[in-house]
Amino acid sequence: MAKDAFELLDHLGWTSKRQLHVIGISMGGMIAQELAYQEPERIASLSLVSTAARLVNTVGFVENLRNRINLFIPKPIDVQLAEVKVRLFSDSWLALPDVDGAFPTNGDRFAAQEVKKRQDTEAFTRKGFICQAIAAGWHHKSPAQLKEIGDKVGRERIQVMHGTTDNMITVPHAEVLVRELGGEGSGVKRIIYEGRGHVLIMEERREFAKLIEDIVAKTEAL
Repeated sequence: MAKDAFELLDHLGWTSKRQLHVIGISMGGMIAQELAYQEPERIASLSLVSTAARLVNTVGFVENLRNRINLFIPKPIDVQLAEVKVRLFSDSWLALPDVDGAFPTNGDRFAAQEVKKRQDTEAFTRKGFICQAIAAGWHHKSPAQLKEIGDKVGRERIQVMHGTTDNMITVPHAEVLVRELGGEGSGVKRIIYEGRGHVLIMEERREFAKLIEDIVAKTEAL
C-alpha cells in the first residue's frame, strides 16, 4: 500500500524533498511509517495517529483472543454497531449531542453513517475487512527501523497522537512509538488525549485540525 501511495504521488509530480505532509490514522499510520521508512527525505512532517509500530497484546491473553474471534463472528447489525462504537469511540463522546445537529447524539450519527456505508456491498465487503485485519496484524516496525525513521525524517518533524480509551489500538502502542522514534526529549511530539477513543479526528475535530496546521507551519519553516 505504501508503494501504491508513492506511485500516485510520483504520477502527480510530488517528488521533491520535504514535500509530503503525511497524516496516518490507525492502519493508515502503519502505511505512513512505511512511507517514512522507504523515502524519508520526501517527508516534511509525519503525524502518527491512533496507530502502532506493531500490534501487541496489552489486555491479557483471554480478552485478546475473545476480541479477535469476535471480529469475524457474524452478528445482527444492531449488535455489530454497538461493538464498533465501543472499539472506536469514548462513551462520553458518543453520548454528546451531534456536533452537526442532524441527529440526537454523535453515536446516532455514526450509526447512520455506518449503516449507509454497509449498504454499498461492492465497496464494503467481508473479504476487504478480513484483508485489512490481516495487513494490520502483519505490520511490524522494529526499534531499529523506528530509530532510522527518526534519524532520517527528523524527530522535530514527527508527532504521535492517541486516546487513552482507544479500544482498537490501545495507548501503550503510542508510548512504544514515541520511545522508539527517539523520545520527547529528542524532538518527537507526544499528544495523549485523556478519555478519548480511536477516532481522534472526530472526537477532537477542531484541536486535531489545529495540531496538523501547526506542524505543517513549523516544518515548512525548517
